[in-house]
Amino acid sequence: MAAERKPVLLRLDPAVHDALAKWAADELRSTNAQIEMVLRRSLAEAGRLPASLAPLRGPGRPRKGGRPTGDRETAGSPDSPGSPDAPASADPAGLALDDVDG
Repeated sequence: MAAERKPVLLRLDPAVHDALAKWAADELRSTNAQIEMVLRRSLAEAGRLPASLAPLRGPGRPRKGGRPTGDRETAGSPDSPGSPDAPASADPAGLALDDVDG
């Protein structure tokens, strides 16, 4: 069972919110999920990320009947784009080229 989420009221400069919303849309995330991803990344860089933290779900829609993709921001993940073990069909946005309809 997932941990309960803590609601937080956050006041942002409208330009900051617009930039976050655009970034989130580019990565197929909600603005809320993008803010959490940025905060988690900052905590990790500062060495303050709790070890007991549950991973974020990856961007985009969940796969039908598939396993959760996990957080693509996880360091050292062999499926992370740009890692030496990443599939050849992975692009920098984290999508396998055969996952794109078109």
